[in-house]
Amino acid sequence: MRNLPTTLQTLGKDITREQLRYHQKRVLVAKEFTFDSAHHLHCYEGKCAILHGHTYRLRVAVSGYPDDRGLVIDFADLKRIVKETIVDRLDHQYLNAVLPPMNTTAENMVVWMFEELEKALAREGTPGLRVEEIVLWETPTSYAAVKREWMEAT
Repeated sequence: MRNLPTTLQTLGKDITREQLRYHQKRVLVAKEFTFDSAHHLHCYEGKCAILHGHTYRLRVAVSGYPDDRGLVIDFADLKRIVKETIVDRLDHQYLNAVLPPMNTTAENMVVWMFEELEKALAREGTPGLRVEEIVLWETPTSYAAVKREWMEAT
């Protein structure tokens, strides 16, 4: 049998506000999304040269230092930012028309996503919060990714 709590922990009685932030280490927080879009590739010989669609899977990883509650970023806030910045702009769209001029490869798209999300996080004004990695699956077994260290190296 499990030991279920008979009462809930109370702030100020069982734990102090100062104890909520357990540490001051950088922590990665990630969230995944899906969206459906159509595109075609230029200068490509194969099926992707014609208009076709994908159910993309997107993984966004950000890092930062926990606030006084122990949160790097609320998952709901991360969801809102990514949806407004990326997902809502691309979902059920013709990518060749809505993205900046580029070949709409997963490789190009992850760099654009990284740049757009960095700008959005800067507008949020959370100190130390930064994009660490973007992974975009074009199919269940094929993806492109970009990491902060690679973006800063160029």
